Amino acid sequence: MIPRIYIPGDSGALALGAEKVAKAIASELAERGIEAKIVRNGSRGAYFLEPMVEVATANGRVAYGPVKPSDVKSLFDGGFLTGGHHKRWLGAPDKIPFLAKQTRLTFARCGVTDPLSLESYKKHGGLNGLTNALGLTPAAIVAQVTESGLRGRGGAGFPTGIKWKTVLDTSGDRKYIVCNADEGDSGTFADRMIMEGDPFVLIEGMTIAGIATGATKGFVYVRSEYPHAVAVMNKAVDVARKAGVLGASVMGSPYAFDMEIRVGAGAYVCGEETALLDSLEGKRGMVRAKPPLPAHKGLFGKPTVINNVISLASVPVIMDKGAAYYKDFGMGRSRGTIPIQIAGNVKYAGLFEAAFGMTLGEIVDEIGGGTATGRPVKAVQVGGPLGAYFPRTLFDTPFDYEAFAAKDGLIGHAGIVVFDDTADMLKQARFAMEFCAIESCGKCTPCRIGSTRGVETIDKLAAGIEPEKNLALVTDLCNTMKFGSLCALGGFTPYPVMSSITHFPDDFKPAPVRVAAE
Repeated sequence: MIPRIYIPGDSGALALGAEKVAKAIASELAERGIEAKIVRNGSRGAYFLEPMVEVATANGRVAYGPVKPSDVKSLFDGGFLTGGHHKRWLGAPDKIPFLAKQTRLTFARCGVTDPLSLESYKKHGGLNGLTNALGLTPAAIVAQVTESGLRGRGGAGFPTGIKWKTVLDTSGDRKYIVCNADEGDSGTFADRMIMEGDPFVLIEGMTIAGIATGATKGFVYVRSEYPHAVAVMNKAVDVARKAGVLGASVMGSPYAFDMEIRVGAGAYVCGEETALLDSLEGKRGMVRAKPPLPAHKGLFGKPTVINNVISLASVPVIMDKGAAYYKDFGMGRSRGTIPIQIAGNVKYAGLFEAAFGMTLGEIVDEIGGGTATGRPVKAVQVGGPLGAYFPRTLFDTPFDYEAFAAKDGLIGHAGIVVFDDTADMLKQARFAMEFCAIESCGKCTPCRIGSTRGVETIDKLAAGIEPEKNLALVTDLCNTMKFGSLCALGGFTPYPVMSSITHFPDDFKPAPVRVAAE
């Protein structure tokens, strides 16, 4: 039996040196005259262990990591092709604590399968959901998704089933499925991991969405900063089309569905669904006023479902295991699992998929292991650059849409960025305003002008100029932006600014006057 060596080829692992490790292993195999197959899988998401190399042995897969090119010779000397011990030995991947504690539904195949092998995908449960969906009416599929409690994983948390039902019930000579893969939040990489590590699950989810709503065409909108994801998705679509999963007759059924990958120029505002549609249509990405909703008049004026990557990639699990199975995970109105992306100044950075309900403290202290610097955690930003900064006093907040909203926070795309006690929260508040000013599409005044005035006012605070007056002005600006902006870019920028002011007031006080020694 030819040994199989798994080396992640996703961009996260590549950034940590996976390509050099792959070349070193291939060179060592050639030098020793050993025949083996190298599989470039996706990462399992434990990025603090990447590059993590796995070997298929008689007793299952054995992992080693983080592997450096300089480790390769000693790995072979230690018999790593048969799971031999080495200083980089980690044992069975699913027994590694960071991975063993997870509830993997959406990411079950990431790091396990060959991303571009449809056979490998099917061997691990792929296409079961689509097969089941083809045996149901469109209304029954929508009912299943609605019953599961699945909500948008891109930030808004809107019930997926309601959106699908609206498109199903809206007449149109053409309907579209648009996947929002414009993953622009700081500290997020879940969409990228799916597209690079398990692309067929996204294709399957979009196809089910098409059958459920009467859409025959799909588009995946990816930002240009994700070249590896674009390449893998394009190859996967070709494989799926040749296998009859996509095309005029989906898996031999009367349903037609095909899709394309489209690349955006990297404007943050194009993560907003209507700006994304404008960009897809070849226009400058600018937010549209609602109504009409995209479900009624979306892409090219046709009924359109717009869902995030993780939302669509969760659908095959629901159609395979059933709505009740999926709904059994989570708490309150937050059902199923959520891929939490742990980043920033943290010891164990990576993706952690779990049911809703873990507290923020558990995620940061137990799963993330605290800060990488070893200093105390000062703040955690949840939900990207527009998310609120939570202090340790709010670490008992459960990871749940409503629980975060009650504390003036948001889960967003579930990216969390950890900061230690050296962080200056006034500078973080300024960054939020500056980010909004740079990324604003300019359509509405509160966002366009409010963010620019916000930067200027915070600069005055930093200089100690009329602190009380300017603090009141920042608060007033945030209130105007929150309730007057056309979309979430301007509407959510107040979250990081006001949470910084509320929870870290000392960082906004004028620096003490230093009197020179006589």
